[in-house]
Amino acid sequence: MNAKFKIVTLIVTIVFLLTGCSKEPEQISFEGKTMGTTYHIKYIDNQNKELPSPSEVKDDIDNLLIDVNNSMSTYQRDSEISRFNQSKEVNKPFTISEDFATVFKTAVHLNKVTEGALDITVGPLVNLWGFGPDKKVNREPTQDQIAEKIKAVGIEKVKLVSKDNEPALLKKNPNVYIDLSSIAKGFGVDKLANYLEKLGVKNYLVEIGGELKAKGENIQEEPWKIAIEKPEFEQAASVQIIIPLHDLGMATSGNYRNYFEDKNGKRLSHIIDPKKLKPISHNLASVTVLADTTMKADGLATGLFVLGSDKALEIAEKEKLPVFLIIKEKGGYKTKMSSAFKKLTNL
Repeated sequence: MNAKFKIVTLIVTIVFLLTGCSKEPEQISFEGKTMGTTYHIKYIDNQNKELPSPSEVKDDIDNLLIDVNNSMSTYQRDSEISRFNQSKEVNKPFTISEDFATVFKTAVHLNKVTEGALDITVGPLVNLWGFGPDKKVNREPTQDQIAEKIKAVGIEKVKLVSKDNEPALLKKNPNVYIDLSSIAKGFGVDKLANYLEKLGVKNYLVEIGGELKAKGENIQEEPWKIAIEKPEFEQAASVQIIIPLHDLGMATSGNYRNYFEDKNGKRLSHIIDPKKLKPISHNLASVTVLADTTMKADGLATGLFVLGSDKALEIAEKEKLPVFLIIKEKGGYKTKMSSAFKKLTNL
């Protein structure tokens, strides 16, 4: 055996050994409960970096979600937001966490983008109509009841300040009540996504209650594909379109799952119009928004849904927002999408 043949044989052997020792990428999946709904996580372990075990990752994720709930859940009486809402002190700073401050600042910004349609201070009206944490029998309140509640409604009635170099909120009315349900799930998704990225995970899909964020590729080395449902009021749903989601957050808002009928049989949404001071009632079935963060997509989806199809599309074009609308008509549905959505999804 000559020297050249020995070298070639050695190289082939080394390559064989390295190939035999390498592991195939593995998809890790698990789920759980949070924020009154469920979450689902998928990520790809490419075996090129040592990651914590799936059980350790799940424990960390559950703890992160507990932190979010402890900060922003109106269903927990001892959460930050509940303690703030229970306080009746005016013009006195109430110290909050950095997470709470981040969500509040985003909500204020999106209030401007949606021309006031996203308003996290409509909580008193949400509760009055029977959609809040203290759910009662849904009923239409009187004008006097509404007039009393709106004294505390308005984003200008709460202000973010600093106290001892920490963020704090200041009430301008003792009955100000903040509800972050329109944006907190999106923030939770982003928080989990950031955690996975810090571990070195480059391919993942994170979903909480239908709001989600995807990065990289799935186990088939393709972009994560997400279905947008065509809503049906009978609680069923069919797929409207399937889009690839790459490095983006996505959120959908609609009135086809949580509603009640008034005394005339009119279907009223759980989403309150802060200008009309009552549940929205229009033919827009759902709004799906894509954004760089799920928190932003979540808040925009709610605000644009409040506005209805024409105004929502107008703002989407003005702000270059990727938006997909499903509109209910007699006999079925029609869809509209913004220019940015068409460009981003190649539709």
